[in-house]
Amino acid sequence: MLVAAAVCPCPPLLVPEVAAGAAPELDALRAACLDAIGVLAAARPDRLVVVGPSGEAGRGTHPQGAVGSFRGFGVDLEVRLGAAETVPERALPPSLAVGAWLLSHTDRAGAPVEGLGVAESLPRDRALSAGRELAASAPRVALLVMGDGSACRTVKAPGYFDERAEAFDAAAARALGTADTEALAALDEEPAAALQASGRACWQVLAGAAEDAGLSGRLLCDEAPYGVGYFVASWS
Repeated sequence: MLVAAAVCPCPPLLVPEVAAGAAPELDALRAACLDAIGVLAAARPDRLVVVGPSGEAGRGTHPQGAVGSFRGFGVDLEVRLGAAETVPERALPPSLAVGAWLLSHTDRAGAPVEGLGVAESLPRDRALSAGRELAASAPRVALLVMGDGSACRTVKAPGYFDERAEAFDAAAARALGTADTEALAALDEEPAAALQASGRACWQVLAGAAEDAGLSGRLLCDEAPYGVGYFVASWS
């Protein structure tokens, strides 16, 4: 059963070493993420799963101890998803590496942790089903759900400006902030893809996991500093 969830964005710039001189610009967002993750430890989960968007190479499960690197972003920095005696060969995708970095800076109360890389194009029904399976996998499950909103809020955004972006992000933020699983499940796949909203499928995994959990939500941050929607929420 899902007992808690934290929702965070996944830009590598959340890691100060990657952001370098721009790190202070995301201080408030970074702090909100760490606050949201604090709720996970307080829920005393038996299993903690970090869910994040991934390309083909990083899709599927990643065991505890998996390593992610930020070398592709110009920084010689590695992070590990929890502690393990052996290091799995397959590397974490960037979204899960950011999640691992966040977890390394919080108290996760010793719960076993693993990762799940999700295709951004994963259909709604399959995402909901994956979430239900996660919720049923242990008596007390917690999720750290990584993913960004639209990347089209301004002309300087990665996806340029799209007038639909603000409304899409507002709907997503409202659903995440109120733990509205029906509204999350209703997010349309096609506009999400057009707006480059990497979090859509992961949020729908969360919606499936939380269907019968009776959780309440709180929106801790809603920003678009680089024309990309970044949301932080906690569910408990």
